[in-house]
Amino acid sequence: MSDKQARAIPKAMAVGLSFSLVAILFGFVLGGVFGSAESSIKKCLDDAGIAVLESVYEGDVAAKDAVVQKSWAYLKRAHLHGGAIGAAALGCIVALIVVCRRGMLAQLSALAIGSGALIYAVFWLLAGFAAPGMGSTGAAKESLSYMAIPGAGLCILGLCGTLYSVVKECFYSEMVTDE
Repeated sequence: MSDKQARAIPKAMAVGLSFSLVAILFGFVLGGVFGSAESSIKKCLDDAGIAVLESVYEGDVAAKDAVVQKSWAYLKRAHLHGGAIGAAALGCIVALIVVCRRGMLAQLSALAIGSGALIYAVFWLLAGFAAPGMGSTGAAKESLSYMAIPGAGLCILGLCGTLYSVVKECFYSEMVTDE
């Protein structure tokens, strides 16, 4: 067996690893965009609320402003979740690669947590941009629950699978000694 074959990472783990890196990149890019265009983004959110001020907010500027302000918080949440959950996913996947035997559970856990990290971060971005036009951050979250629930669920399942795999490998597998 060649060195390359011995170190080969199963495709599912490589995909999960890639998703986690994309989630981190997503968070970093959002941070850069927010830093360079914060006022333009806030204006875009406000403009979306103004466009439906009469039909959705019934002329209530304070209600629109509250939704716009919370929408900006959701965009920042997308940035933070991308970086943080992406980094946590990366750490979990590296632990799986280094510690575990790369069995099916480890592969599925890597794929789940990596994809969940990206999906969940994108959910917050979309909810933030959708809310001003819908009149409510709650309505925006509800309309995108098809992303939020699977994204968060995949993260939790991936983390649980990682924890199980690492504990099993570290504490319950037979010790192999070099003789």
